[in-house]
Amino acid sequence: MKNNFSSDLTRFKFQKKIGAYTGLILILLFSLIPLTDLFHPGLPLTHDGQDHVARIANFYQSFSEGNFIPRWAANLNWGYGHPILMFLYPLPSYASSLFHFIGFSLTDSLKIVFGLSFILSGLAMYLWVRNFLGEASALIAGVFYIFAPYRFVDLYVRGAIGEHTAFIFPPLLLYFLLKLFKVKSSNSHEQYFYSIGIAFSLAGFILSHNAISLMFLPFIFFYVLYLSLDKKIKTNSSLIKSQLSRLDVNYLIKSLSFLAFGFLISSYFWVPAFFEGKYTLRDIVTKGEYANHFVNAPRLFSSVWSYGGSQDLSVQIGIIHLIGTVLSVFLAIKLFHKSKKIFMLYILSLMYLLISLVLMLDQSIIIWQKVTILQKFQFPWRLLSVVVFMSSFLAAIAFYVIENKKMKKIILIIFLASVIIFNKDYWRANDYLYLSDSFFKSIYNGTTDTGESGPKWSVRFMEKRPNSRIEIIEGSGNIKEIFRGSTDHRYIIESPVDSARVRENTLYFPGWAVFVDGKPVNVEFQDPRHRGLITFYVDKGKHLVEIIFAETKLRQASNILSLISFITILVYGAHVFSLKRQKKTK
Repeated sequence: MKNNFSSDLTRFKFQKKIGAYTGLILILLFSLIPLTDLFHPGLPLTHDGQDHVARIANFYQSFSEGNFIPRWAANLNWGYGHPILMFLYPLPSYASSLFHFIGFSLTDSLKIVFGLSFILSGLAMYLWVRNFLGEASALIAGVFYIFAPYRFVDLYVRGAIGEHTAFIFPPLLLYFLLKLFKVKSSNSHEQYFYSIGIAFSLAGFILSHNAISLMFLPFIFFYVLYLSLDKKIKTNSSLIKSQLSRLDVNYLIKSLSFLAFGFLISSYFWVPAFFEGKYTLRDIVTKGEYANHFVNAPRLFSSVWSYGGSQDLSVQIGIIHLIGTVLSVFLAIKLFHKSKKIFMLYILSLMYLLISLVLMLDQSIIIWQKVTILQKFQFPWRLLSVVVFMSSFLAAIAFYVIENKKMKKIILIIFLASVIIFNKDYWRANDYLYLSDSFFKSIYNGTTDTGESGPKWSVRFMEKRPNSRIEIIEGSGNIKEIFRGSTDHRYIIESPVDSARVRENTLYFPGWAVFVDGKPVNVEFQDPRHRGLITFYVDKGKHLVEIIFAETKLRQASNILSLISFITILVYGAHVFSLKRQKKTK
């Protein structure tokens, strides 16, 4: 009898444990469906896919040489090099480099990051929503989040690895913020875990795509404030009275502090990218570009699919996402009576969705002209990232409000089946490229951007490969290359004349310096005859010349700030777990 009871109890616990993971398993299975084309040999033909692989090749080369923060792409731009790595989201490149180090090709490494990002974004959405709307609503939110048409635009049309990776972090960050709010103040080690989750989630968000993270920041801060307003329900007989208690200042300070750590940890990237952007062609190339990428309202509802450019690609919200959002509006009053706390979050999400939709339309151009920070988004239709998130969440809320169990099962099946059926034609690659690693690791003709990251002293794009890496342009002499890395070039130069002028066919950008026999010499880079290229003089005789790309003072300070922030979090963690061990020994 006792054995039977013990067996039944064990079985019950096992089933309960399995049940807790059912939703996660379903999200995983659903997310594999649209990824089948990534298993096809070759690289899906997209707008940016090939360029991303070229960037990763340069990133990996620099990283493997000991540059743990790669900033210079040595082989891009016909071999003249390019500072693009300083300005474009490094997290996908770090992840791809890891898989390439393990042994995957550059192309497969990028495809793995695409696939994992897709899966993780759905899982993160599920985890967040499950904590306050339940398993079934979380399943809807997770599946809607990965099956939105714009997700397949990023995956199979644009090949936008930064935006695609960034989808992981809004729900993940909100999940950690919510868990920190819920955890007991006495549970210090759990508080620490959720706190560092906040910091690293925001850092990951910024390092995945700084523009997309900027879009979500107001919502994140409003969410923190929303949680801080602890809504308590007091019951008096049959009457339910709701009162707004005091602001949870402790939570507010703690959450904002670790959000600040997220900014600090990622500062090695965004601080130089922001402040050293003045040395690039960014303001010239991108000026007014946003005005060419507004959306007219009918395109938001059109299901026409295209692999063309930004004027032709699909910017639809998605029919099922629209239905879910509209249904949530019809059920809003019912939600208000069911949970005023969730109703507040619903209103915040709905307003954020509507504002994002308005900002994509042609009629909002005057707002973009006045609120210039919006221009950092580059393409107004990028706000579809926000629309995807909010519409998925609103569909989950609509499902949550429905009380009838039989009706809930029917709607769950209809929602999940419909979101797959209506989007089934979108998760296909248009074609494939078959390019070897050697192609990407050699001299690459393009800059992999539209020229906005090019040094302002140079032309936007170089047009052909230089005849040699280094040459004497005034005087005479002999040059022998003795070492060449991404950021370290060494030569023996011997000249019979007093002052020979040398040009290295590398674009100048702050950080490049020339040393002759260990002593720094003046670098000229604004000569219109050698526009933007490194030129310098050597005296008569034989000399060791080193041309090195080093960190500027601003980059050094940013690196130190990131490192100190990271160490501070580790030290804080060690202190927390030390206190926990002391309590156990007492």
